Amino acid sequence: MSKIEIGKIVNTHGLRGCLKVQPWTDYPEVFEEIQTVFLNGNQHTIQSVSYQKNSILLVLSEIDTVEKAAKLKNTVLLCEREALGDLPQQTYYIVDLIGCKVYEDETELGILSDVIATGGADLYEIQRNDDKPLYLPAVKENILCIDIPTKTIHVKLPEGLLDL
Repeated sequence: MSKIEIGKIVNTHGLRGCLKVQPWTDYPEVFEEIQTVFLNGNQHTIQSVSYQKNSILLVLSEIDTVEKAAKLKNTVLLCEREALGDLPQQTYYIVDLIGCKVYEDETELGILSDVIATGGADLYEIQRNDDKPLYLPAVKENILCIDIPTKTIHVKLPEGLLDL
């Protein structure tokens, strides 16, 4: 089974081992739906989930002191991909998009190297062979087809984007 990154521990909360987590998902409630997470290769059961502004407060099995929690700061949380369920149509995990070849018509533009959340439409960072990265707004007018099995994305560049 493959694992997927779902957040990062950014701090402790309180004295009993509660972890403050920055979620890396558009749907932070997923922490309420999954039962286990992995930290440094070790599986932990989720005992409770609460929210504080844009963070998740997470209590995990075996993390019961602030000292244990503090050692986990900056640790990435993973979960089994299968535990997340099916994604809605035309929704993708960023990890699956990274590394896709990006084409306009038959011309390869480069490799998708990052997805940047902007608060509005995401930006696809396309690393080109001999030039600075290209930043493409990920809106339906620009993204024609995403094919994860073949690791390809077909796009229509907005007028003048390559001139920037």
